[in-house]
Amino acid sequence: MLTRKRWIFAILAILPTLAIFSWMRIYPIVDTLRLSLHKWDLLSKKKPFIGLDNFRELMSDQLFLDALVNTSIIAFGVLIITIPTAMVIAGLIHHRSTSRFSAFFETAIFIPYIVSLVPAAMAWKWIFDARLGPLNAFLSIFGISPQPWLFDPVLSVICMIILCSWQALGYAVLIYLVGFKSLPVSLYEAAKLDGATARQSFWHLSVPMLKPITLYVSVVTLVSGFNVYAQAFVLASDSQGAPGRQVRVLVLDMLENSFRNYRIGYAASEAVVLLAIVLVLTLIQFTLLREKGR
Repeated sequence: MLTRKRWIFAILAILPTLAIFSWMRIYPIVDTLRLSLHKWDLLSKKKPFIGLDNFRELMSDQLFLDALVNTSIIAFGVLIITIPTAMVIAGLIHHRSTSRFSAFFETAIFIPYIVSLVPAAMAWKWIFDARLGPLNAFLSIFGISPQPWLFDPVLSVICMIILCSWQALGYAVLIYLVGFKSLPVSLYEAAKLDGATARQSFWHLSVPMLKPITLYVSVVTLVSGFNVYAQAFVLASDSQGAPGRQVRVLVLDMLENSFRNYRIGYAASEAVVLLAIVLVLTLIQFTLLREKGR
């Protein structure tokens, strides 16, 4: 009887939080799935059911396909750069934790993550500026001609990867530092007695034991990469603030279809595709890292 009362009390205690979570998180997802099967212009009360027509149109929409390709390249590019770089930097900071400069390095690396996206993107837009940017000025020292960083489709994607990696690195390093501090020191001492070098201890001890951290960081980084928007909008916008077409990403394409073209159902189908991609990639990451961890 006492156990039953505790269960009832626990359920009643979490009901308000569960209700708020369902309203704020679950309901929007379900409603987006519903809207993706309808045609709606945001203004009309009528929402005719059109089935999978929105999804069929997506497959022939070149703007959507370009946005999908750009977003995928950016997300995986940021993932490939961030994970190994963050692990190495965190390992170096942890290894030299007694240094009086360690706190400075931790703060300096984490600052880009907490800086507002728009000012940070504006600063990088100036860096990538083809005429006045310091990047081209630096490259000119080595005889490299000025590059149209934000006007070339390939170079603009590279710029996005650099900017997003710079922002994601601080959070990844912080999480890896927490992971390094939780590792047993006795294993490293035993490895050192056996003649293992610092590099060997890193690859054969730290990397395997940090796989749960790597899984978490990789999922968060990949999801953030697929949801990138503000950086692309600022880098690709012209002097009047109008968004350009060079760095077209999925979220930007969704917002334009929603609030510029008033195609809510079509934008909802894009959101469903994005949700499916993120879910599939997350499941793949969990599967791969669990298999390697056995």
